[in-house]
Amino acid sequence: MAEPILISFELPDIEPLSQTLIESLAPLPVVLVGHYAVPEQTPSEDARREFGEDATAKLEQEAERFKQLDSPVETRLEFGKDRASTVDRIADEEDCTAELIATSTGELQRILVPIPPVAEFDRLPRFLKLFSGDTTDRITLFHVVEGEERITAGEEILREQREGLIDAEFDSERIETRLSEGSHDDEILDIAEDYDAVVMYSAESRLGDRIFGNLPNRISDRSGNPVIVVRRDY
Repeated sequence: MAEPILISFELPDIEPLSQTLIESLAPLPVVLVGHYAVPEQTPSEDARREFGEDATAKLEQEAERFKQLDSPVETRLEFGKDRASTVDRIADEEDCTAELIATSTGELQRILVPIPPVAEFDRLPRFLKLFSGDTTDRITLFHVVEGEERITAGEEILREQREGLIDAEFDSERIETRLSEGSHDDEILDIAEDYDAVVMYSAESRLGDRIFGNLPNRISDRSGNPVIVVRRDY
């Protein structure tokens, strides 16, 4: 599996990744992005000249932890004003399939997997396989019925995805399904607090994202949990 994953850090104060996350992601090519926020009136090149050496050292220190596990790792140091746009641009340039919104975490015992209203996709389970390990005792496939979608359709989507994971050699006893009705984002935000990590597809852009942040970042901020955001393949 050679699908790169992007991990971004806000400089100058990097919060180190947990060893659990590094070991889970070590089989993948990793792109570490250090973003240094620059004040509106400060040219990016001036900031790079002043802070670049120290920022590079901090980013390389985190990269070394992956190298110790023989993980292919590349670093990108960026100075700018818009972290989200920078991350999106680099993800395109490096052809990254997923992004990790990292937090400090211990064992990944409970993983939440929000399921979109389609039943045919295969990229997300591949990343779920990496994130779930021997310490994972519960994987919850979660679907929110919203709008005109019928409950029976949501139940069928969850059933097919559970069977797909079992066919992919996930332990059936560790996989549960949950269905909810209501506001898609609110339901996921509420339930995510009961888990240790979230693996999900990239959310559709919404008008409120610029004000409140996109859904994966809101999940991470509210729950304090790492989120793997997988680019959609459906």
